[in-house]
Amino acid sequence: MRLVFAGTPQAAVPALDAVLASRHEVVAVLTRPDAPAGRGRHVESSPVARRAAEASLEVLTPARARDPLFLDRLREIAPDCCPMVAYGALIPQAVLDVPVHGWVNLHFSVLPAWRGAAPVQHAIMHGDDVTGASTFRVVAELDAGPVYGVLTEPVRPTDTSGELLGRLAHSGARLLVDTLDGIEAGTLEAVPQPAEGVSFAPKITPADARVDWKLPAHVVDRLIRACTPDPGAWTEFDGARIKLWPVALPPDIPGASLAPGELRVERGAVYVGGGRFFHPLGEITDAETFHAGAGIVVEFAGDALQVAGIGAGDGCED
Repeated sequence: MRLVFAGTPQAAVPALDAVLASRHEVVAVLTRPDAPAGRGRHVESSPVARRAAEASLEVLTPARARDPLFLDRLREIAPDCCPMVAYGALIPQAVLDVPVHGWVNLHFSVLPAWRGAAPVQHAIMHGDDVTGASTFRVVAELDAGPVYGVLTEPVRPTDTSGELLGRLAHSGARLLVDTLDGIEAGTLEAVPQPAEGVSFAPKITPADARVDWKLPAHVVDRLIRACTPDPGAWTEFDGARIKLWPVALPPDIPGASLAPGELRVERGAVYVGGGRFFHPLGEITDAETFHAGAGIVVEFAGDALQVAGIGAGDGCED
């Protein structure tokens, strides 16, 4: 089949690679326009756009998918099908109607669970033991189209959203190619999603990622892992914003008692009080600065969090 692949972030690149290596012909790629990225906020092309350029593919970057010029170009290309992975914008009906076999989305959940922009983050945040990926035909309603195929993936106790998404991106890439093969052969039919079990996964904002130390330890653990690497869990210390990486669930500390958000410094470790337990934050790398009352920044190092002292007023970017 002639395909136009739609996708934007790094998580969509394995699927693009898999489709490029398949028997199908990718004639163009649709991705979001260049945008500021990274600490320097320099304008960059999307990971999918960069991979498409390496493969010498035509790259379409309309500001909106309803752009008449984009619609005209899509009709000129006349794709048989448009596979899509995390494109990042809704597709209007006029555009959905162009390919004969429609648009096929690879979504990182077992539908109808976790429809929306952040299914992997919500699966971790809500303590799911199993998640997965689904391919479905795109319809006007968000992630509600009939499903072609599903795979499942265990959620490991220490998974971050980045780690889990990385596994799903690769296993889902194979599922997407198998779906395209079945559509072309006429051997695969989409099945309507059940009405029961629908849940939604809206985008996680920086405000959502702020840690509430009054919550139980396992809830804080899930939140931090769900927000790693994006948008990044955080808290405040002496007015400074501190970015948090995955914490360890607490050991037994006889006689210990900390109020929610209160810090306790011990040899080789820092603990913060939670709703029911302590949250070990790891070792202090600059205890003198920490005891001086400066702001702190927390960085992941191996299996622990290192807490390094910095000057008051410094902080972490969003």
